Amino acid sequence: MPRNRTLFAVLAATGLLGGCADYLNHYETVTLAAGDAQKHNRLLHTVDPFNPASKVTAIPTDGQRAADAVKNYRTSQQAKPPPPANVTVNLGTNN
Repeated sequence: MPRNRTLFAVLAATGLLGGCADYLNHYETVTLAAGDAQKHNRLLHTVDPFNPASKVTAIPTDGQRAADAVKNYRTSQQAKPPPPANVTVNLGTNN
């Protein structure tokens, strides 16, 4: 008997939740995210959307420091030669 009750409960839950699918079929817009036209237009007509600090091109640093950074970057990117192979040679003295 418990199996029949479980089956009935599952069928009843699916039947009740199945009615929610009909709501999406009769939705008036193409997507559920529609309706943001006012926000889109407000952002579209913003005079200067960029951060004011992005126009500052003077970087407060020393040229030598920047050149050292570039040199360190370039040397760290180069392939390093493989370490020398250790070769053991037995030099026995047979006198």
